[in-house]
Amino acid sequence: MNNSCLVANPNREEYLKMNKKIYLISIIACLIIAAYPVQGIAQAPEKPKEPIVSAENAIVIEESTGKILYEKNSRKLAYPASITKIMTALITIESGDLDRKRKVPDAAVGIEGSSIYLAAGERLSLRDLVYGLMLRSGNDAAVAISCLVDSSTSNFVDKMNARAKEIGVKNTNFVNPNGLFNENHYTTAYDMAFIAREAMKNEEFKEVAKAKSWVADRGQGGYNNFYNKNKVVFDYPGGTGIKIGYTIRSGRTLVASAERNGMSLICVVMRAPDWFNDSYKLMDYGFECFEMNKILEGQTRMKAIPVKNGNKDHVFIGLKDSISYPSYKNSDATIEMIYRVPTCILPPVKRWQEAGSLEVYIDGSYASSHPLYFLEDIGLSKSRFLF
Repeated sequence: MNNSCLVANPNREEYLKMNKKIYLISIIACLIIAAYPVQGIAQAPEKPKEPIVSAENAIVIEESTGKILYEKNSRKLAYPASITKIMTALITIESGDLDRKRKVPDAAVGIEGSSIYLAAGERLSLRDLVYGLMLRSGNDAAVAISCLVDSSTSNFVDKMNARAKEIGVKNTNFVNPNGLFNENHYTTAYDMAFIAREAMKNEEFKEVAKAKSWVADRGQGGYNNFYNKNKVVFDYPGGTGIKIGYTIRSGRTLVASAERNGMSLICVVMRAPDWFNDSYKLMDYGFECFEMNKILEGQTRMKAIPVKNGNKDHVFIGLKDSISYPSYKNSDATIEMIYRVPTCILPPVKRWQEAGSLEVYIDGSYASSHPLYFLEDIGLSKSRFLF
């Protein structure tokens, strides 16, 4: 094992001059990997019976972990229709400055399909446009947004595809911001689940997705009242969003989300004649058959790392937040934790300074990775300054 140490804070010039040799060695310090078997959660020996749905493509994931609870042809290419607007809304919200009123571009007037009836020369805030986009599925709102957030619709679509790559999905290609049918505008149920998961991390987006209605500021006589077309927020217990879609050639598509008993689900159905009932069946299956299990506690001491030349010979590391994972109800298995941390460190160390990472494996399968942090301050040993 390499006995060299990593410097916790390499910006202390005086200390580094005194320890130049140690510091140079520290650059090539090795990471230690330690595995610890722990009794915990797992897959049940016999899976509960999965529901039968009309959707050609479907998936259910647990939102916080991305764990797949159900899938049917989820990696097969399909046409998204208006669930495309999840990405459009996310990019718009991330762009900021939602409340400044802007002039509606001429290109957004008279777009086919679902509409919020934008008028030439009308001034509207991006916030109102986002609500019109998500609740009423305004195709005209999508085009207006694309021209206002970027220099052109095509440039905005480039941003959509770039953001999809950032999220990590690989089988999605957007050619417009609204989902109107195009042979080259495609995705998968799997990709849409993880795009939706990313969007739901944004608190502003979550507020829009779960809204039942919105009153836009368009002046007297304007089409001001937007009511959500997504019945999930009205009909499904714990429903939190997020978007419906339909064209004749795409079929019915729906991304639904709900939360119950500390567990949040995202369900995607595509080419689904019975779209809402499919989603309700699949989310019922998720809530009835799975539960969240806490496997690691946040802000507790998990491991001690040796400290060289510090006022304490070790420092404890741990997680900021607890880790929970979905599993079949009434099941157990082995959890393995792999620490990727330095063999030792040099002070000074600050509490909540990142210390490395923790990989979690459940029954031998990779589950997730999490940053580890130092849980205390460690200063220099006073003896280091005695000559």
